[in-house]
Amino acid sequence: MATKVVFETHSTTIDNELGIATGWLPGTLSSEGRRQAARLGERRRHDEVDVVFASDLVRAVETADIAFSETAIPVLYDWRLRECDYGELNGSAARELRVHRRQHVDEPYPGGESWREAIGRVGRFLEDLPPRWIGGRIVVIGHTATRWGLDHVLDGVRIEDLVVAEFEWQEGWEYSL
Repeated sequence: MATKVVFETHSTTIDNELGIATGWLPGTLSSEGRRQAARLGERRRHDEVDVVFASDLVRAVETADIAFSETAIPVLYDWRLRECDYGELNGSAARELRVHRRQHVDEPYPGGESWREAIGRVGRFLEDLPPRWIGGRIVVIGHTATRWGLDHVLDGVRIEDLVVAEFEWQEGWEYSL
């Protein structure tokens, strides 16, 4: 039986609203982000979810806490689900980082990591899923790098194609492992 993976992005942060690429900085949910997280919980808490895995960055932790704290669904945090580490560019303008993403497929951001390294972390997370959750339905709450890791590892999308695609938000992405 296949493991069903539902990916959800962390909810909107103050940095998102200001056009800032938070990277490995904590970030905090905006008022709209807190409302989105509550809607995520309403959408998923009766969706036969066995476990939620979330990035350990504050914005993902807040999203998971608001969405699932009043349920019996276990929520586990994993650093491998973090956003790409932009190093010295964490907290810079998101539009500037988007322009140069292609050059950082293999070349790390100054003091940070490359997209291939970030996506590789997500692959290692998937390889290490505890047997307890295999064959179940899991929700993963993360970031762009998390989603691209799922797209690359589970759907075979080339990293070079991912970094040039525009992000379009939706209510979850579904994968089979």
